[in-house]
Amino acid sequence: MALFNTSQLAFAFGILGNVVSFLVYLSPLPTFYRIYKRKSTEEFQSVPYSVSLFSAMLYLYYAYLKENGILLITINSFGTAIELIYLTIFLIYATRKSKIYTTKLLLLFNIGSFGAIIGLTHIIAKHQLRLSIVGWICAVFSVSVFAAPLSIMTPNILGFAFGIAQMILYVIYRNRKQQVLPNVNLNDLKEVAIDMKVVVVEIQENGDDKNKQEVVLTTSTI
Repeated sequence: MALFNTSQLAFAFGILGNVVSFLVYLSPLPTFYRIYKRKSTEEFQSVPYSVSLFSAMLYLYYAYLKENGILLITINSFGTAIELIYLTIFLIYATRKSKIYTTKLLLLFNIGSFGAIIGLTHIIAKHQLRLSIVGWICAVFSVSVFAAPLSIMTPNILGFAFGIAQMILYVIYRNRKQQVLPNVNLNDLKEVAIDMKVVVVEIQENGDDKNKQEVVLTTSTI
């Protein structure tokens, strides 16, 4: 006889997931406390908080469609509220350029994209199909968010490949004997004589024959 049934396990892991998500939502608190104290956003970006708000809103919509989604509703309601607070603080102390950029992000993700998802899923799907579509959208978006930092690997792929090739070449040729070329005696080389014509340059100034200069290129040997 099983100690816990499926519904009890699902509820227990749902509570555990909510606790972890709650801590994740609170993790930026030191950052925004620093922004509040210094009255500046410094080099911080609003992208993570805008994306987190969009994710919380998506899961809130999914929980609305799903039966018995109280755990999803509670944690994502909290997530939506806390991300809105973060973004409000960011907009208060951000530069004009950052404010414009953050506003564009909010319009794109949290109004445009979210509104389009709600509208399209209500038009093209009904009931269970709508729930499945929204669930897949949430899953794909979550995977994309977690995989995004892996883009830092892209510039290093070529360097990694060349590094592997260098190590392979070292293993192949590390035991090869070095061949030393014999010393070449320059005295053994044949002398090559190059005859240069004697060039006489006469410079006359004011018609005076006394002022003459002669330049002689002598024979050189190699």
